[in-house]
Amino acid sequence: MINVMTRRQRIIRETLVLGLLVVGIFAARSTLADHYHVPSGSMEYTLLAGDRVVVDKRAYGLRIPFTNIDLFDGDEVSRGDVVIFDSPRDGKRLIKRIVAVGGDHVLIRDGHLAINGQWLATTAEGAVELIGGKAVQLNLADGGGPPLQGTVAPGMVLAVGDHRGNSTDGRIFGAVAEDEIYGRALAVYYRRGAGFGWREL
Repeated sequence: MINVMTRRQRIIRETLVLGLLVVGIFAARSTLADHYHVPSGSMEYTLLAGDRVVVDKRAYGLRIPFTNIDLFDGDEVSRGDVVIFDSPRDGKRLIKRIVAVGGDHVLIRDGHLAINGQWLATTAEGAVELIGGKAVQLNLADGGGPPLQGTVAPGMVLAVGDHRGNSTDGRIFGAVAEDEIYGRALAVYYRRGAGFGWREL
């Protein structure tokens, strides 16, 4: 009888340890770091369909696991950041580039972007834009997508895909609240056809 109880207690203890480990892993993914599978080409040429991306969920603040409640503030969401958030349109998880922050006046015409009256294209063709100090190679093969003009409200950010003619983004569903951003994408760690590597974003 004593041996049976000891074995039962050991099974219970091991089950509890395993359960705590699983909860800990999910909590870490919820608040510290995670990975994201890129489902489409809406961010070409920065990200390709099938890419696997490392996401820093501490970038904009440390949150209580499984919530959007901040424990500590982090960096402000900045122009040029590639971020993860849920679409206000249908709740689908998206990865897009922040092109404007609260107070910015935005004009997008034929896929080309102007912030506060300054066009961001670095060439006459407009295929490369300087966004937040980052040179971004655009994909304009499918045209420029929907136009947009307006001012981003305080506390909001505008997220747009680099493949301007093939991206469902802030031009369609509007700006996103800063505190709805889950994290900043740091790098591509796997690309189909090229294998594992580290390509910083």
